[in-house]
Amino acid sequence: MSQQTIDLDRLDTLVQQAVADFGSVLVGALVVVGDRLGLFRSLAGAPPQTPGELATSTGTNERNVREWANALSAAGYLTFTGDGRYTLSAEQVQLFVEEDSPAFMIGGFQVVTAAAKADEKLTEAFTHGHGIGWHEHHHDLFAGTERFFRPGYLANLVQSWIPSLDGVEGKLRAGARVADIGCGHGASTLIMARSFPESTFIGFDYHEASIDTARAGAARAALGGRASFAVAAARDFPGDYDFICYFDCLHDMGDPVGALTHARAALRPGGTVMVVEPYAGDDVGDNLNPVGRVFYAVSSLVCTPASQAQEVGLALGAQAGPSRLIEVAHAAGFSGARVATTTPFNLVLELQP
Repeated sequence: MSQQTIDLDRLDTLVQQAVADFGSVLVGALVVVGDRLGLFRSLAGAPPQTPGELATSTGTNERNVREWANALSAAGYLTFTGDGRYTLSAEQVQLFVEEDSPAFMIGGFQVVTAAAKADEKLTEAFTHGHGIGWHEHHHDLFAGTERFFRPGYLANLVQSWIPSLDGVEGKLRAGARVADIGCGHGASTLIMARSFPESTFIGFDYHEASIDTARAGAARAALGGRASFAVAAARDFPGDYDFICYFDCLHDMGDPVGALTHARAALRPGGTVMVVEPYAGDDVGDNLNPVGRVFYAVSSLVCTPASQAQEVGLALGAQAGPSRLIEVAHAAGFSGARVATTTPFNLVLELQP
């Protein structure tokens, strides 16, 4: 083996990055703990509190709360006032308390910490290639996915994504029948149902526990039956529709071509399919950035193994890119497939037969 010269400056940079990543993993777990215990909510909008005051208000142990507060302050996620008290700035409230804020990040922390819990299963999955089913993950993955994606859907779905599609907004306002495939806890379904009262929306997901949660959400929303949910796989959901949606889920499917083929057959004349996927370029080099780092990591832990655990196991991955996604749409028989709009985190594709 040939000797390589070590660049000490580059080595030092890598060591510093590793230490920062240690902190990211550890602090991520503490963020989830703080959310579960109501620590962030108790600090929001209140005068600065000592650890003892915060512990009293949340029914927790003062010593543990003090260490938690110091760790979160070192991370920049809490504000230490210098007199033994802690508070949340207005910006920190947006990240950790305001669930409708586009900056709300608790769900993301739930996703990544839940995904990391599967490391032993993933180690085995790497050797046999049979994957890990979505349903095999920690329950925080399901709740965190809804909490992470919902703010982005609130900010973009009705305001820009649907208007970017040819004629779809008018149909929804007039009254259309809509299917939301892979709906999870139903955030996207309920957002559309609130915004388009003349239309009817049905969310489908193979994960029964998620459908139970979605049904409970629909009951709380009191939408008069305009939003309903059912257990069904992407390749055999029933009914015919004017508009069919896939939100951040097509790449998780074992057979995305088969799923889209079924969707094409379920479209009414003049119907449209919308596919929302994580933002990516077509080449790996386009995605070697902070956003791509997260998406590739989650794809390695969750998305690719989820696809491998299903029939076909195409394993598109969360960074498939627009050309690959359009290729899949063409293979499913869609003659019209285009990127309708983008955000820094999303690709929005319009598919027409």
